[in-house]
Amino acid sequence: MYNNKEVGVIGLGKFGFSLATALTDLGIKVVGVDINPEFVRRAQDTLAQTFEADATDEKALSQIGFQDLERVIVSTGDSMEASILVVLNLQSVGVKNIWVKAVSEAHERVLYKLGVPFVVFPEAFVAFQLAHRLAAPGLHEYFGLGKDVATREIVVDKWAGKTLRDLKLTSTYQVQVIAFRQSGESEFRFVPEADRKLVDGDVLVLLGKTENIIRVQTF
Repeated sequence: MYNNKEVGVIGLGKFGFSLATALTDLGIKVVGVDINPEFVRRAQDTLAQTFEADATDEKALSQIGFQDLERVIVSTGDSMEASILVVLNLQSVGVKNIWVKAVSEAHERVLYKLGVPFVVFPEAFVAFQLAHRLAAPGLHEYFGLGKDVATREIVVDKWAGKTLRDLKLTSTYQVQVIAFRQSGESEFRFVPEADRKLVDGDVLVLLGKTENIIRVQTF
């Protein structure tokens, strides 16, 4: 089901290790990196590859081969400075598909300004979901359209200059674009215009059956 390219996880603390383990359970090969030898030893028997290294050192990332990874997740604890430096290093070696765990709203805004396509704020996300489920019981079933329905975020790259009408995603893959976020922005917009030309770095949110969502090719 999932593509077999390796995913990098920088930071093997509580969140990073849990995410890396979940990816491994899904059959995805994970390359884990942390400067803490204890975290590296804990992950050695679980992940495909682990390295004790300082990801704020661009040379270290190059030596490990992060420039060859399609996707990298950055989870560097509570250090906003380290997180930003790691992101800049990844961008420098050519990684485009970067996911970053934010530690604050200010951190989140900076990451989007740096052009990071995916920012994760776990505590805020969980709190938001829980609050809405408590306030309106049953709201979490909004996407209860079937076990095989999913959403997927795609970063525009090869599609730059094309429109949604050009892509014909609904007729080709039976999926629907339900929202988009312009490159450098943090807020999503809904009901995108069919004739708006896409820009490199835009993020599209697709809705459809899982098997169709996975089939969507971005080139």
